Amino acid sequence: MADTFVKVNANNGNKRSHENGVVESKDAKKLQKYSNGNDHHNVDPAAALADVRHEFGEHGGVNMSIEPSATYTVMEPDHLRQMFVGERGPHTDSFVYSRHFNPTVLNLSRKLAALEGTEAAYGTASGMSAIACALLQLLNCGGHLVASSTLYGGTHSLIEHFLARTCNITATFVDIADLEEVENAIVEGKTKVLYFESMANPSLKVSNIPELARIGHKKGVTVVVDNTFAPMVISPARLGADVVIHSLTKFISGGGDIIAGAVCGTKSFVNSLMDLQQGGVMLLGPTMNAKVAFEISERIPHLAIRMKEHSRRALEYATRLKKLGIKVLYPGLEDHPQHELLKSIGNKEYGFGGILCIDVGSAAKANQVMNYLQNYSQFGFMAVSLGYYETLISCSGSSTSSEMNEEEQKRAGITPGLVRISVGYVGTLEQKWSQLEKAVTKFNLENEKKEK
Repeated sequence: MADTFVKVNANNGNKRSHENGVVESKDAKKLQKYSNGNDHHNVDPAAALADVRHEFGEHGGVNMSIEPSATYTVMEPDHLRQMFVGERGPHTDSFVYSRHFNPTVLNLSRKLAALEGTEAAYGTASGMSAIACALLQLLNCGGHLVASSTLYGGTHSLIEHFLARTCNITATFVDIADLEEVENAIVEGKTKVLYFESMANPSLKVSNIPELARIGHKKGVTVVVDNTFAPMVISPARLGADVVIHSLTKFISGGGDIIAGAVCGTKSFVNSLMDLQQGGVMLLGPTMNAKVAFEISERIPHLAIRMKEHSRRALEYATRLKKLGIKVLYPGLEDHPQHELLKSIGNKEYGFGGILCIDVGSAAKANQVMNYLQNYSQFGFMAVSLGYYETLISCSGSSTSSEMNEEEQKRAGITPGLVRISVGYVGTLEQKWSQLEKAVTKFNLENEKKEK
């Protein structure tokens, strides 16, 4: 009886690909029709997540079991050979080594694929490893990519310095909002990747994903989008992107206690990443721990609720700060250059994201304001990262974008006094606003703005 119960839960109607074992989202075929950007508002990411099979525990627990094994036994000696030549694998409930495939990570991957509307996905040890593996899989030595000039500092350094030094991969950085510049930068037959962020770090410039995807596909390149800043808010694959990257460390985890990443895309692309002889994830080894995969899987069901509250509070703070005369960057404000764009491509009911920026004029003033907000008013923490339930505050130019030189920062829209605020949801909105307003008053930020 026990054996039968376990067997039923192991299969449980799971729909699997027969290509090297990538587990396909149950709803992949239904979601696939939205991958070209048509009627993307008809798919609510929360509904797509709810349609994924719930994985029960080994003994019937409402939470799935964790498979922490590094290696796996086989029942017959020849099974090992069969797994290494692809005859067996996750598609036959056969596993060999967790650097390749792990059942718990695969369960999380199904949810990530449903969230983003892709055929498949796979978790990695960090967001940077997801970016690096995806780019190395798509680009050969001496290759070329076109990338947004406004990227997370680590991503910019990876492309501009590390890949250039180690692989002779060259990049052309463009204003991603200038579609003509983007198209002119793509060299047909040479450029292989168009890379940008759905919502730029930290400028909050919103990318016109449908048009960028159209341009990229017309030129024959793979369109890769980092959606770390906007899970649930924007669905790049449903708008035409080929590959979607996440740092799961941020909003998707939400607890500030996990480092993880993910690559979402077609079955063939995810399979290529896991290939025994040519796979970037398989061979470079940024393996997601099964316990981490379990933790993230348990947090995804309330991601929609969290994102809505992050967005609600960010919009309220941004609106009130603007009324006080502060220079605010937030795509939810009507004067933001891409406000209407985000309204048109964003998923309904998820707002405009949980991050806003204020420009206080100088790095010195930014440090004073941040010090007060953490150590006196208790509005938030001076810390990098984002998506935490507490508010996180940082001066981007001297922290997460410090890898970029002065000219690169200027081109990316990063001023010395730009303070990035990842809006949390602890406490009441009025309580936290009062703490923020005190800093505005104490440092006369509204007066400085009016005098300029």
